[in-house]
Amino acid sequence: MRLLVVEDDRDAADYIVRAFREVGHVADQAPDGEEGLALALDRQYDVLIVDRMLPKRDGLSVIGELRAKGVETPVLILSALGQVDDRVKGLRAGGDDYLPKPYSFSELLARVEVLARRRGGREDTVYRVADLELDRLSHRVTRGEDEIVLQPREFRLLEYLMKHAGQVVTRTMLLENVWDYHFDPQTNVIDVHISRLRSKIDKGFSQPLLHTIRGAGYMIRDGAR
Repeated sequence: MRLLVVEDDRDAADYIVRAFREVGHVADQAPDGEEGLALALDRQYDVLIVDRMLPKRDGLSVIGELRAKGVETPVLILSALGQVDDRVKGLRAGGDDYLPKPYSFSELLARVEVLARRRGGREDTVYRVADLELDRLSHRVTRGEDEIVLQPREFRLLEYLMKHAGQVVTRTMLLENVWDYHFDPQTNVIDVHISRLRSKIDKGFSQPLLHTIRGAGYMIRDGAR
């Protein structure tokens, strides 16, 4: 999943982002309501995690503005205000779920997964190309009857390629969306990960699915086509 965490407590935000990345998700963060609103309007996210009490613009105002502009991305509200009236106010403002502080990451993760699943249904969380299948929620990858074990970065790489199946994916696209680099570090990190990924999803199968498009980038497609 691609997530946005809008939280002004730097330690809390760093912890949440790091924890989501450790389980293979992509997480951006914003330290205030104005930046969070700008990111939520500019980029596509599966779920927004928004603290209620934020500088510059409070969380409920951010959610209200998003809904007014037609953005229907699910929002989970985090707040130290946990009374019934507080939760009702948050949900009526456009939030989809409300999690009072303190909370455990395991509960936060479970609630985010439910929101992502509810939004798009299973078809939006499972990518398929030929006999290769990737489940974004369970983090399970299979090809035919074989389960493929991937490291978190390999999973993110394959997820991005499968999301854009049949399209050429450039190095710049991979650096920005899989490695969160907005510059080219001039290393062979992409080549190394592509090679490892290819050996895991194509080795032993008659039809290769991961293709190098010389001078352009990479593509996942059904080799039989």
